[in-house]
Amino acid sequence: MRQLELHHLRCIACVAKHLHFSRAAEELEIAAPSLTRQIQEAERLLGVRLFHRTKRSVALTAAGEAYLADITPALEHLARGAERAALAERGELGRVEIGYIASAAYAGVLRQTAGGFHTTHPGIEVTIREVVMDRVPGMLSEGQLDVAFVRPPMQFSEGIRTTTVYRDTFVVALPEDSELATAPTLSPAQLRDEWFVLPEQEAGTYEVARRGRFSPKLGPQPGTLAAVLACVSLGGNVAVVPHTLADCIALPGVVYRTISGKPIPSEIALAYRQFERAPAVRTFVDYVKSR
Repeated sequence: MRQLELHHLRCIACVAKHLHFSRAAEELEIAAPSLTRQIQEAERLLGVRLFHRTKRSVALTAAGEAYLADITPALEHLARGAERAALAERGELGRVEIGYIASAAYAGVLRQTAGGFHTTHPGIEVTIREVVMDRVPGMLSEGQLDVAFVRPPMQFSEGIRTTTVYRDTFVVALPEDSELATAPTLSPAQLRDEWFVLPEQEAGTYEVARRGRFSPKLGPQPGTLAAVLACVSLGGNVAVVPHTLADCIALPGVVYRTISGKPIPSEIALAYRQFERAPAVRTFVDYVKSR
C-alpha cells in the first residue's frame, strides 16, 4: 500500500502557510495543477479532507489542522538535519580529538590553536588530552587521536605528516645548589660529569653530549617534563629541557641556565593524518597551518 512521501508533506505545509494554491505552487516551484494533484493524492492516502476549497478561498479542515500540528515539527527537524549535514560536509560541524604534550600547553600553543579554533568554529567540539609522546604514532594510526602536538624528531608511519607550530631552544635545568649553577651560561663540555634525567624528547640531551664530546650518563626517564624537573629538584641530576619551562615552571630547588654556542633548536609540531577523511579535522589542520 502506497504511503505519503516527503513531497506530500511539504505540499500540505506550503498550502497551509499561504492558504492559496497559486502562491504555494510558486514557492514550491511546481505548476499549480501539479500541486492540486499532490494534495488530492495526500487526502486520498490519508482518507480525510485536509482543505476546504472554493473558487475564492482555501481553509484548513479540522483534520487538516490536526495533521499539520504533527507534520510541522517533523519537517522542521528534517530541515535542521539537512542543514547540519551540509555544515558537517563543509567542516563546520563535528568533533576533533587532540592529543598534546605538556610543553604545548606551557608554550601557549594549545591555547592559541585549540582555544582559538573553538572560538571561531563553535559548531566543532574540541576535546584535548595529555598523552605520552611515544604512544602518539600508534594512536594517530589507529584513530584514537585526530591530531597531536609533539616535539620532533619522531618516527611516524607512512601517511602521518607534521608541521612546525612553535620554535624554541633547549636549556639546562639543574639543582640550585650545584656548583654549575653559579655560572649564567654553561658549555656542553661542562656537563660531562653530570647525570642526566631524560625527558620524553631525548634529542636535546644527546646533542649536548655530542657537542661536549662525551657519552651522557643517563639517569631516570620519568615521563612528563614536570616529573623530569621534580627529579632535578631532588639533587644529583640535570636535564636538558625546552626554554619554555624556564618561563612557566618555577620549581623549588631548580634553576635554568643557557647553553653556550649555537642554540640547540626545540620545536613543537602538529602531527596529523595526510589523507584525513573527517572534514572537521581537516578544517582544524588548515586552521593551525594558517597561523
